[in-house]
Amino acid sequence: MAITLSQASLPVCIKMLGNLSHLLAKAQHFVEVKKCDATALTQYRLAPDMFPLTKQVFVACDMAKNGIARISELEAPKFDDTETTLEQLRERIQKTLDFLNSVPASSIDGKEETDITFPVGPTTRTMKAQAYAMHWILPNMYFHITTVYNILRHNGVELGKRDFLVGESA
Repeated sequence: MAITLSQASLPVCIKMLGNLSHLLAKAQHFVEVKKCDATALTQYRLAPDMFPLTKQVFVACDMAKNGIARISELEAPKFDDTETTLEQLRERIQKTLDFLNSVPASSIDGKEETDITFPVGPTTRTMKAQAYAMHWILPNMYFHITTVYNILRHNGVELGKRDFLVGESA
């Protein structure tokens, strides 16, 4: 049985962003229990040339909302990138989820062969919608969510594979 482009993209983005929110909730709990400064987590980066945790969340959200918006030809909500706390980052994720949950499958399905042009740094790139979803949106979203997981785990937040995949603790 074939699956549609909306089935292959929307639920995946929604699930993984929900799991990202779960990771940040566990980070908030860690901060409260350990009585440490949350900015030690939100501003942490794994390497000098990588984004800090806050920007990783921004990009994960933007990749999903802007990518789905481009395919569906809907207007994506604009965010100011001013969130600095774990709570504010979770609110941003929720706003992204609210948008994704509002996108009708009918605005995505049937557009698999539509050309999507999108910014990549100072240039643009064009891909067919199906390839864009499968080979650009989803891998990028996974990369940035994985990086958040790695930052939190590296800093002592008790996370496991189940937190990443299921959005709950074992």
